[in-house]
Amino acid sequence: MMSDQEREVKFYIQDLEAMAERLQAGGADLVRQRTFELNLRFDTAFHELHKSGRLLRLRQDDCARVTFKGNAHVEGGVIARTELEFTVDDFAVARRLFEALGYQVVVSYEKYRRIYRLGDVEVVLDELPLGNYLEIEGPTNALIAGVALLLGLDWSRGITTNYLGLFEIARSKRGFTFNDLTFENFRGLTIQPEDMGVSPADE
Repeated sequence: MMSDQEREVKFYIQDLEAMAERLQAGGADLVRQRTFELNLRFDTAFHELHKSGRLLRLRQDDCARVTFKGNAHVEGGVIARTELEFTVDDFAVARRLFEALGYQVVVSYEKYRRIYRLGDVEVVLDELPLGNYLEIEGPTNALIAGVALLLGLDWSRGITTNYLGLFEIARSKRGFTFNDLTFENFRGLTIQPEDMGVSPADE
């Protein structure tokens, strides 16, 4: 039986290609090539999901996926939360279903993602308008920390804020007026790690 619990930590990365080389040298398998993702976050008109710490997301990458997350808390530098995820046949129909149920898209965000597998641990390399990140997800904190050590990452610089949370920090600091975390919105803008209150973990 699959667990409904997700445990992960992310790191801000200066050199993703160096991380890819370290993963391959460490025996990791590339399970998905670099793929574009469109993510839509849904909520009610009064943002009831966000206020209660829940997330409802529809993602399009190599397939369409519905994700629910909730009950997030930090344990030993790792974020732990409930995650329910499944694939659907039609992205557009799933969106219309959520809208028919009274949910609306409150924010969209984009990224490119590569996925690696190292034993029971998944490592993803993400390219966002906010910069480059590496996420490590595994069943235990010890396994996650072990992979971080293998990759030479500074554990003290782990990030437990999600991408939209980092976007909100940057938007507050830089005064962005746009609502969506898209490459088009950030065209011509240079985002520094300090704009999000993070530091590179691969220095």
